[in-house]
Amino acid sequence: MKIAYIFFLIFFKPLNDQMPWGITGHRTVGEVASQNISEKTSNSIKNLLGGESLAYISNYADDIKSDKRYQVYNPWHYANMKVNETYYSSEKNVEGDVIQAIKRCIEALKSKKTPKDDRRFYLKLLVHFVGDIHQPMHLGEKRDKGGNNIKLKWFGKNTNLHRIWDSDIIDSSKMSYTELTNNLPRLSNSKKKEYESSPIEVWVKETHDLTKKIYKDLPENIDLGYRYRYENFDTIRLQLLKAGLRLAYILDDIFK
Repeated sequence: MKIAYIFFLIFFKPLNDQMPWGITGHRTVGEVASQNISEKTSNSIKNLLGGESLAYISNYADDIKSDKRYQVYNPWHYANMKVNETYYSSEKNVEGDVIQAIKRCIEALKSKKTPKDDRRFYLKLLVHFVGDIHQPMHLGEKRDKGGNNIKLKWFGKNTNLHRIWDSDIIDSSKMSYTELTNNLPRLSNSKKKEYESSPIEVWVKETHDLTKKIYKDLPENIDLGYRYRYENFDTIRLQLLKAGLRLAYILDDIFK
């Protein structure tokens, strides 16, 4: 990695500074999922959410970070690990992480004993966390808080590596979430089935491989812009598509 960790802060910012995929990215994941679920699943979700769409509720897990009652869920948005280790060899956060969170949400939604209000809550979390796990910096290093402490500039304005991958690149496209959804990669049927049916272990490896590449390929010039967007926007578009397809596959399994 060419750029040194000279941008570390002495004191970490609160964890709720992390805004995975930003509003547009998460809504895109929700919209992709809504376009790929079965009619039965769609009707079940509409009933559970009172008519709210998956895109609409996709940022709920970030919105509740402002409420102290929900701070226990903050660690569920990410899983820190070193670039030279795997999730399964890494030290786990005893407060949970995004992999554990997704599995817990699925378990709660599948259980007949889960009250409707709780099912609604866990559905909103699940939609968000499936997006989170596909954002590479949410599997980043603990020592730089997933890139939050790597200070950079985006078209001359102060930012950090985490935020660039969360929202800066997406927002610079000036597309709405519906426009972005309509401009995601087109896949063959076989590739689509491969992506959507893959287990969470594959998601983690794919995403962390991207994480390692992002760290390794950081340019010496910390003022990033057009070139960095050109080199990485296709990667983001594919990650959003994968997240939406995989979310749809999970939801169809839950509401079958």
